[in-house]
This record gives sequence, structure tokens and C-alpha cells, in this order.
Amino acid sequence: MKFRKITLNELSEKFEDYVVSIMAGKRQRFRDHFFRGFLFVLSRLFRGIVQSRLMLYNERIFRQHLQGCQIISVGNLTVGGTGKTPVVEFLTKTLLGRGRNVAIVSRGYRSKKKPFLEKMSDKWHGKKEVPRIVSDGKEVLLDAEMGGDEPHMLAKNLLPAVVLVNKNRVMSCSYATRNFASDIIILDDGFQYLRLRPSYNICLVDSTNPFDNHHVLPRGLLREPIKNIKRANLIFLTKASQRRNLSHLKRFIRKHNRDAKIIECAHKPVRLTNVYDKNDTKTLDFLEGKRVASLSGIAVPTGFENSLGRLGADLIYKERFADHHKFRDEEIQGCFDASADAGAEMIITTEKDAVRIPDLGKQKLPIYYLKIEIGIFHGSDYFDEFISKVLLEPKDI
Repeated sequence: MKFRKITLNELSEKFEDYVVSIMAGKRQRFRDHFFRGFLFVLSRLFRGIVQSRLMLYNERIFRQHLQGCQIISVGNLTVGGTGKTPVVEFLTKTLLGRGRNVAIVSRGYRSKKKPFLEKMSDKWHGKKEVPRIVSDGKEVLLDAEMGGDEPHMLAKNLLPAVVLVNKNRVMSCSYATRNFASDIIILDDGFQYLRLRPSYNICLVDSTNPFDNHHVLPRGLLREPIKNIKRANLIFLTKASQRRNLSHLKRFIRKHNRDAKIIECAHKPVRLTNVYDKNDTKTLDFLEGKRVASLSGIAVPTGFENSLGRLGADLIYKERFADHHKFRDEEIQGCFDASADAGAEMIITTEKDAVRIPDLGKQKLPIYYLKIEIGIFHGSDYFDEFISKVLLEPKDI
């Protein structure tokens, strides 16, 4: 029997899945109850650390850095699944269309790290650290492995925006203003990045599961207490529906933030694109009556899978992986084989996953990704007002 070596990433994903199932109360054995209690104790400790850190920044004990341009932070209170990337794309396209020089600065979650020996060599030779340039505004320079899947996807879709990746986002912002003359920086996933003082804070809330179980990590999915939403200047309720009344959620948010404008938006599928051939695009009615398989490595796959059904597809097989999972050749090949055996006519994946899927050559089935964009159906006047306010402010501040 042939055994495959399990990677550290796979072990991490398995442990993450176990912890998430404990948070959700899906495991009820005695040891699971015990572990849940342990997570609660850790979450109270984590909450105290988060609030203490925030207080140190508020009291100016820790320094917040300012940049010579406007910084718009886009983030959320929970871990993953709020639909942040399409909002960043929507915001960036709007500002680019108004003639601004936009840079997107990201941490580059799960991008490939520089080898340890190379880091030491750089320090030894006094080489100054610079961010990874995923896009210089003219072309995409790094793939999803080196730049991260979300930054790479944004870079492909948002030329001539500059996309930079580094954990030190203060340094990345300075680099963007000095080397690319960026006058607006969008801080991707920046709500908890307190080292920078943003001009505006945009907070995203998933209207289908706003604050999970209201516990902070690791007992729940909150990165910080709900009351900290008071830092937001603009709040997007994502995955909303025109048929759903969100007045209760709005009233709850208003208890913690009386001033922020609240915008309701939804993720709209717009087209299908072949993962291996970008010239092969299909309209959404192509899915009507088709037997399809889904492949996803995102935080909340149910929303994506349900959208295929709403588009008329018959979802007969699905493969789910952890968020930001790095697909191996054999995993993708296995998905192609299992989907074909189940009788699927095609595989549908997400755009974020598409940039991580290896090209295995000709297969039994075509594989398409579903392109998603943001559609505002309540509060578009608030968004227009926000953009006008940003544009009226001087480029150099």
C-alpha cells in the first residue's frame, strides 16, 4: 500500500475544520464539551488582548502611522466569508474610473514565503526589504502562489491599479506613494491593522450570518468584539436580498454605531469563463438544465453552491476544500474523474479558486469559474456620497 506524506498545510486545515465544528456545536462528545470550554477561556483572554491593544493605539501609546495620501481600509469583524474581494474590486474600479491612481495593499495571506536562508542573506548584506509587486499597474508580475490568490485575482481584474503584498503594510503604503505616485491606497483586510490610521474604515457584515455566535476567536469567528464596529465609517451588508428584511440587523448595528452609512448589497453572478481558456466565456443561461459539479476552497461554500441552483443548474456532485487551499494535481484530477463518473457535464468553481487550479491538460469535462460582481440595491446614494467625499479631498494629505 502506498502512503502519501501529509503536508503541514493539510494538518493545519484538518485542525481548523475540527475547531470550526467545535465552535458550531456540531460535536457533542465529552471531550468536545471540554475542548469547547477551553476555547471559551482562550477567547476571553484573546478578547482582553485585543481590547488592550486597541486602547494603547487610542491613547497614542502605540503609534499610528500616517501616509501622504488617502487610505481606505476594507475589512470585517469575522474570519472569512463576507465577500470582501468583490467589494474591494467594486471600490477600486469606481476610483480608477474617476481618474485616481489606486494601489491595493494586502498581507498576501498564504502566499509563498521567502526561504529562511534567503531572508538571512538579505539581512546580512543589508538589503532593504520591499513589498512583493503583484502588479505594477501595467502587467501582472506574480502568480497566485507567490502573491496570494486574492491579490493575484485583483491584479488581473484591476489594471492599472498597483497591487502590493507584505505583512508590513506601513512599508507597502510608503512604497506605493514613493514609487507609483499612488494617491489612494485601499488597505485590503485592514480593519484590524491599527498601525496605519485610515482616512476611512469600511466594514463588511455577512447578512446571512452577521456575527456567528458572538464569541471572539477561538470560541467563535469574531476577530474582535462586535462593539468595535463603531470604528466603521461605512458598513456593507453583503449577501443581502431584496426580499429579506434586514431592519433587525440594522437596529442591532445602530446600538454600536449611530453614524456609519449602511449599504445593502448582493453578489451577482455575471458570466462563466473557462479556467484554462479565458477566451471561452458563457452567459449565465448556459447553466440552465445542465448537470454540474462544483469545486470550491472558500470559507462559506454553501452560498456559491446555492447560486448554481438559482441559475438553473442541477448540482449533482460537489468537492469542498478549506479556504485558500493549495490544490494538488491529484486532487484536481480526482475531482475531474469523480465528476465525470457522477454524470456531470462540467465543473464550476469560483474565481478565487480558479487562480490556484493547476493546468492538467485536456480533460473529460470543461471547467468554468463563475464571475461575481457586487450589486447595490439599497444605499447606492450613500456610496456615491462617499466617493464624492473621497474625490473632493486633496490627493496629498
